Amino acid sequence: MEDKNRRRYDDDYFFQQVIDVDPKQSSIRIDKFLMDRLENTSRNRIQNAIRAASVMVDGKPVKPNFKIKPLQKITIILPRPRGEGIRVFPQNIPLNIVYEDDDLMVINKPSGMPVHPGVGNYKGTLVNALAYHFRSLPVLDGNDEDRLGLVHRIDKNTTGLMVVAKTEYAMAHLSKQFYYHTTERTYWALVWGEPKEKTGTIEAHVGRHPRFRKLFTAFPEGDMGKWAVTHYKVLESLYYVSLVQCNLETGRTHQIRVHMQMIGHPLFSDDKYGGDSIRRGAIFSRYKLFVEKCFSMMPRQALHAKSLGFEHPTTKERMYFESELPEDFQSALDAWRGYVTVRKDGDSPPT
Repeated sequence: MEDKNRRRYDDDYFFQQVIDVDPKQSSIRIDKFLMDRLENTSRNRIQNAIRAASVMVDGKPVKPNFKIKPLQKITIILPRPRGEGIRVFPQNIPLNIVYEDDDLMVINKPSGMPVHPGVGNYKGTLVNALAYHFRSLPVLDGNDEDRLGLVHRIDKNTTGLMVVAKTEYAMAHLSKQFYYHTTERTYWALVWGEPKEKTGTIEAHVGRHPRFRKLFTAFPEGDMGKWAVTHYKVLESLYYVSLVQCNLETGRTHQIRVHMQMIGHPLFSDDKYGGDSIRRGAIFSRYKLFVEKCFSMMPRQALHAKSLGFEHPTTKERMYFESELPEDFQSALDAWRGYVTVRKDGDSPPT
């Protein structure tokens, strides 16, 4: 059976590699030792990972000149390879930059912008914009060109805060924080209905749907997919819909969308996971017109990366950022608030 304590720190963006030193291994610097055992990884990248404490020996951080001994256990955290890179074309796409210094940048990503280039999305992505913004900087060593400076991601039609590394050391330091979930990431979602429990934890493996390969699904029995945990709290109940805060313990693709669908509360207007049809309330003509109006206000899943906190790689200061709900999300939420208020007052709801 898979060890939960180990997989607890797994993420779709990173992986952990463990190397058991041979009993007859001679004493050698750890950076040189790892150079021979990690493919497509430069010494500079390894040294930055060591300085960022992303390399541990017997559970303790070491320095680049540390000399390994037989039977020691080395643990390395590195970004997960994305396979063959895709040529990135720099594009002058405006970025909503919340904060920037020599080490990193925090942006507020809009809806409709894919993070990575891919089949059918070679241009117009966040990486295209970063390639233009960072045109005086080289591609980070070991970091595929199609994920320039990225240490995490959010879906194309999800909005909100992301942090981008600008140096190799910042990349290693931030990668470790995201891998061990010492970052603070809070999402706000508008979901159908009212969860029975106002606070709760959803634990179910998430993986590709066996029939529809572009979708993901939950596997409550845990026999497929990857272990995933979402903590949620209802912030506001509006009978038909609820505003919910979600915090991730793991970082699976579409995790919040899949988990909320699994418990019967798909995200409002989510066309992939059943949120783009009426899931709560009697379907009479005026109500249907109102819901369709809300769908037109927000023609995407109602999900926003509301806040982000992490330790600055160089200053070690705790950084924390919050973002306002985007206009489409706020408009749909306000419309539901107005609808519920009118219903409680016994008047005819607006359409």
